[in-house]
Amino acid sequence: MRSVSSQVVRPHLLSRNQSIAAVRTSCEHLQSARAASAHNARHGPALFASRRAQTARFASSNMPVKLVDSSTIQLGDSETLDTKAMAFAEECLKKVKAEGAAAVATYAARFGELKEGESAMVSKDEMKAAYESLDEGDRLCLDRVAARVKHFAETQRAAIRDAETDIPGGKAGHTVKPVEVAGCYAPGGRYPLPSSVIMTAATARAAGVDTVVVASPKPLPVTLAAAHVSGADHFLRIGGAHAIASLATGAFSGEGVPRADVICGPGNAWVTAAKACAVTHARVGIDMLAGPSEVLVLCDETCDPDMVAADMLAQAEHDVVARPIVVAFTSGQGGKKKAEQTIGSINKALDAQLAVLPTKAVATPACARGFAVACETLDEAIRVSDAVAPEHLEIVCKDYQAVADRMEHYGGLFIGGLAAEVLGDYGIGPNHTLPTSGTARYTGGLCVMDFLRIRTWMRIDDKAASQVAVEDAVRLARIEGLEGHARAAEKRLLPAPPAKKQRV
Repeated sequence: MRSVSSQVVRPHLLSRNQSIAAVRTSCEHLQSARAASAHNARHGPALFASRRAQTARFASSNMPVKLVDSSTIQLGDSETLDTKAMAFAEECLKKVKAEGAAAVATYAARFGELKEGESAMVSKDEMKAAYESLDEGDRLCLDRVAARVKHFAETQRAAIRDAETDIPGGKAGHTVKPVEVAGCYAPGGRYPLPSSVIMTAATARAAGVDTVVVASPKPLPVTLAAAHVSGADHFLRIGGAHAIASLATGAFSGEGVPRADVICGPGNAWVTAAKACAVTHARVGIDMLAGPSEVLVLCDETCDPDMVAADMLAQAEHDVVARPIVVAFTSGQGGKKKAEQTIGSINKALDAQLAVLPTKAVATPACARGFAVACETLDEAIRVSDAVAPEHLEIVCKDYQAVADRMEHYGGLFIGGLAAEVLGDYGIGPNHTLPTSGTARYTGGLCVMDFLRIRTWMRIDDKAASQVAVEDAVRLARIEGLEGHARAAEKRLLPAPPAKKQRV
């Protein structure tokens, strides 16, 4: 579930210094973003280079998603962060870092989140009261969703274990420990998103995090209730860059809300920019920098066009910059021509469903950003999908499991017509916070790993048995010209045996 476009960085996969450098490099690229935008206006990313020309060739003006040729779909560039949002986020973080809760209150009042003198804090008792105020059906729904998300996250956690092995003269291994504090952000703009509260907070809790803090602007009772069933300790009813800044700096530490070690969750351009700044300026970890929501449905002539169209619109209604994509091939006879007919049926279903969709004002321009590709063969369809590396990939075709097994690049995989992406959005188990903008080529979605630290250790008990490693360290240090390293290693060498006296 996404709302803005940006480049994704996964600092937890890197060392601390690499993490900071990675996001700093990303931020440095923003200085030339305006020039890049002008370039893109002329040329466009490789992925979309010929799309307008192909639209004229293949599509009629009233098609919800335009038909493009597969030859235009190549590996593309992810989009950069918004420069205005970055500038605002940097200033906001500096101000909150210097002035604390008072600065947050000023921003919150400016954006209509809090009245003067109103506290940003929501207590655990208030979260519980919000839960109890819901009707029984809503309470049971939240309970079930939270339980499924926790169960899946706990299954992941159980698969990540401490390890130990022999080394010369001793033992080495790693330990797996959670961070102490997680900051979980949930948007509250166009729609309330209690599902995002559960996806972030329940996953952090399953990872074993001691303190879970949720931030979301203008929360409805159902949002507070979602925080309750997820086990949140604190709730801040603020949003945007100032919410991220408060989590990153511990702006409410005086009221018992500690500074976050990791911040996660989707958000708009301002939230995404603030998360980027938090890594470089506040030294906190983040899950990812998320872009617009996207779904790619890979299907053949056996698919139900109405169902495919419904799944595409489920993502299109997220935001006007979301991208619904369909890639069709033919399992039987007919090749590309038959695939074009399948796309025509899907477009017809999109037209009919858009006409009566309450969110069509959002979904219609999103469909205009999407596209369809008719492929001659399954191999061609797989190549196109892997080039896009979509956030959500649905496989709706004959022999769907065999096709799914061949896919390489995606954020979340939904196998078969019954495995609707919306079931993933609403807590069937796996997390719905997933990589976008092609970054699924190197990373996955939010999971317990985002809240865990894998730290290595070593112990030497047998000095004699360690000598081969000590001697190697001495030699390599001198090869690299680091004499201090060599001498430190030499302190661990056994004394040279006394020279034997020669008989005269």
